[in-house]
Amino acid sequence: MRMVDLIEKKRNDHSLSESEIRYIIEHYVKKEIPDYQMSAFLMAVYFRGMSKEEIFFLTKAMAESGEQMDLSSIPGIKVDKHSTGGVGDKTTLILGPMTAALGLPVAKMSGRGLGHTGGTIDKLESIPGFSTRLSPEVFLDHVKKIQIALAGQSATLALADKMIYALRDVTATVDSMPLIASSIMSKKIASGADAIVLDVKVGSGAFMQTMESARELAEEMVELGHQAGRTTIAVLSDMNQPLGMTVGNLLEVIEAVETLQGRGPRDLRELCLELGAWMLYAGGLVMEPEDGKEKLREVLDNGAAYKKFLEFVAMQGGDTSLIEQEGGLKELLCPEMCQTFYAEESGYIRKMDAFEIGKASLALGAGRETKESPIDPLAGIRLLKKVGDPVEKGEALAILYARDEAHCLEGISRIRQAYAYSPAPVETEPLIKKIITIPS
Repeated sequence: MRMVDLIEKKRNDHSLSESEIRYIIEHYVKKEIPDYQMSAFLMAVYFRGMSKEEIFFLTKAMAESGEQMDLSSIPGIKVDKHSTGGVGDKTTLILGPMTAALGLPVAKMSGRGLGHTGGTIDKLESIPGFSTRLSPEVFLDHVKKIQIALAGQSATLALADKMIYALRDVTATVDSMPLIASSIMSKKIASGADAIVLDVKVGSGAFMQTMESARELAEEMVELGHQAGRTTIAVLSDMNQPLGMTVGNLLEVIEAVETLQGRGPRDLRELCLELGAWMLYAGGLVMEPEDGKEKLREVLDNGAAYKKFLEFVAMQGGDTSLIEQEGGLKELLCPEMCQTFYAEESGYIRKMDAFEIGKASLALGAGRETKESPIDPLAGIRLLKKVGDPVEKGEALAILYARDEAHCLEGISRIRQAYAYSPAPVETEPLIKKIITIPS
């Protein structure tokens, strides 16, 4: 085979065979296909698309292009949860302990944040001492002992995806449905879980900003999962405003702890119960998702989920004394670092644009512009109101945390663009928009 012939074939809108797609992936990973030819192929896919069969061949080839986790030594059905990325999304910090407390093995590999969306690894590492650098042996041992472990993704997991994504980022081919779906699902399949629950975000702060595009992506990923022999369920959830009341690494850990203690914000608890119920269902622990919600409420209310979180943090080297003591993690936030943002009109909050709030958090230092950028674990935003809430002009809407006044002022300037007001009461959007459980 010759790469130029395969580029031409896709450019002319013909389907590629499994062997042809595998040739492209295998030879690119071996660096026998240059970046300029792979870039041309990606652009051909961007404009011509791929058949469902081609997308599966691509996903499978990328999943098998590097390291693959073997979780078979862990008893039970292993269920992975993946979010397509949002603002204030700290659900993994809550879902992991909740479901592990009910006996579901949680063997999760996560990534770091990039741009306006946060990463679970960054959040957990804001807890002093917490380490996500676990060898495969230690990772598996933790799950066997306490039902939960979370580690950073191996550099060679689904290796082709990492190499191709770097090209997509600089060739304007990121927003291609076949490439998005295969990128996400190749990593999930290579991570070794038996079942996958997807939280597909919809709205201004999400990659998929319309219901139509989010549904298309969710249906494609559910089908890919089933084709790979994994039970796969997608929950489409709102991301037009941030999830919960905090954005930033340590701030989100604090809110996750509060939620595990039964004191978290309503929307965050609701989404965790929904996702967790489907995880328990996919794991065979309940017959119906509603039964799962009831069990999850119990472990939140009786303290079992919080206890499991402390056990999890301690097992990975984190300082649990800071979590358990009164004021705990909040004491790490210096008062001199914060600025308050005030309402500029009276009425009701009509809009809190998640993208702009995410960008404000980035300006404060809570996110990274590139993979190499440092982050400030203490930077972020505590929201005091949500869409639909009444507000008076001059009332505090948010508290911004940063290392210095310059960063705070930049964050204030950005967050101002996120808010819009209404003189009349505002109808809020549902948090859970759709559930997809079978291939389309």
